[in-house]
Amino acid sequence: MYEKIQKTTEFIKSKTSISPEVGIVLGSGLGNLGNHIEIEEEIAYKDIPHFPISTVEGHEGKLIFGHLGGKKVMAMQGRFHFYEGYSMQEITFPIRIMQALNIKLLILSNAAGGMNKDFKVGDIMLINDHINLFPGNPLIGANDKRLGTRFPDLSEVYDKAILKKAKTIAEANNFNVHEGVYVGTSGPTFETPAEYRHFRIIGGDTVGMSTVPEAIVAHHAGIPCFAASIVTDLGGFGDVEQVSHEEVLKAAEEAEPKLTLIITELLKTM
Repeated sequence: MYEKIQKTTEFIKSKTSISPEVGIVLGSGLGNLGNHIEIEEEIAYKDIPHFPISTVEGHEGKLIFGHLGGKKVMAMQGRFHFYEGYSMQEITFPIRIMQALNIKLLILSNAAGGMNKDFKVGDIMLINDHINLFPGNPLIGANDKRLGTRFPDLSEVYDKAILKKAKTIAEANNFNVHEGVYVGTSGPTFETPAEYRHFRIIGGDTVGMSTVPEAIVAHHAGIPCFAASIVTDLGGFGDVEQVSHEEVLKAAEEAEPKLTLIITELLKTM
């Protein structure tokens, strides 16, 4: 793993003059945030040594280097998922590259189902904790101390100070955001009504198929993390409506400008 990280990092450094301070992972339907970045270079995933390739609609598949909110950023326009057949180590490999490039903050975004009765489609939830229901953990296997400690403490995966700043930004721009717990599952199926109810009972507010492995690896790497969900469908109470991937993308795209504003203004404060 370490040798692959070094080879990939060297390749990326040879292709860009940007030394990124912030890493951003753009989730389903949120790729348009990349259009707000003052782009210096772009690299297709298929051209990067040891990089997986995104296979999901709404995930374009390229690394973007440039400026956003006055900060030097690298953004993944398209992420990798466990349900695509990749291992947990493969889907989090880009976070290891960000670690090697010495980023100081990781920003994660996702489209998620909501179980909280106070939520509606199009709402934004800032993640303050997670429940890992993936069938595994990206840190399973031999631990390389050059990457992080064997047993990382996860009492604060999502940086509280950054969360507070994000909420203040939303309030200053006259829109509400929620704060809550994200449940990570393998997918690719959307949740059954019983699963929605179960996730709510165990403490979840939103549920999705990403983010948790990336956040775990970022914390293992010592990188502060900020993450947000856009609520694209609802379940766990009342009558459950059928949901499609196209509807998820549409709801995420409609809410994306608010999340883009939060992220851009957040970077200005860093």
